[in-house]
Amino acid sequence: MTAVERAAGGVVYRRSGDRVEVCLVHRPRYDDWSLPKGKLHGGELPLAGALREVEEETGAAAIPEMRLTDTDYVMPDGRPKNVAYWLMSVASDGPVRDIGEVDELAWLPLPEAAARLTYADEKAVLAEVASLPPVTAVIALVRHARAGERKRWAGRDELRPIDPVGAKQADRIAALLTSLRPRRLVAATPLRCTQTLEPLAAALGDRPIVNDGVFAEPPGPEGLPARVAAARTRLAELRGSGRVVVCSQGKLMPHLLADLSGTSDHHPFKTPKGDGWLLTWSGEQLLGASRL
Repeated sequence: MTAVERAAGGVVYRRSGDRVEVCLVHRPRYDDWSLPKGKLHGGELPLAGALREVEEETGAAAIPEMRLTDTDYVMPDGRPKNVAYWLMSVASDGPVRDIGEVDELAWLPLPEAAARLTYADEKAVLAEVASLPPVTAVIALVRHARAGERKRWAGRDELRPIDPVGAKQADRIAALLTSLRPRRLVAATPLRCTQTLEPLAAALGDRPIVNDGVFAEPPGPEGLPARVAAARTRLAELRGSGRVVVCSQGKLMPHLLADLSGTSDHHPFKTPKGDGWLLTWSGEQLLGASRL
């Protein structure tokens, strides 16, 4: 079976007065107008690849907001291709780095951008964006990095630190979520949760990390419903800060995510250590939970 070529890109937008404009790129090699996108590097996460491609092709440092619907198509040579698109807002502009790939940019209102795009699948991506209400809050909810095995730790479990693999996971979280430009960092009370966010805090200029026990696992499963309710309330408060990163624990997160998504099935939300989700709101409406 032919391997699927993986790519990622972004719908990058800015507000100009009362209207929203999105960025399109012209590629002289194909003489087309498209959304900025490109192939993933080996082992690269789709969001990381999307952010990299956007910066290379448009010069923009972008803030990720939510994952959109992927596109799938067959390339002229017969190979299947998947493109993961992310909605992004502009944080700052800069020069185009990939001048061999892109020779012109265009910032256009959504209707004009859709008309100029060459490909129908990308027009469908813009139609999805046009249907969304304004994004008002983005919270990254991550599970703490690996911290060895509980049975091999002689001290209090709350003091169990991340291990060397966990340290690499924490660095990866920092590299990915620096782009979010979070205004607040919140960690559950176990030490490993704080340590998971320390590289991100350092990258943001020693941003303080606030500990909050509401994002820690309860002592037993009977405490989960009350803890989920308390964490949901706390997230509603944190939405007022706009962009936030929260580090929580594996037994709480799936139930919290299921509750936020209005489902009783928590299994799709099981999250490996060092992984997480991007939660996107418009007011009180959860627009999406996107795996990082």
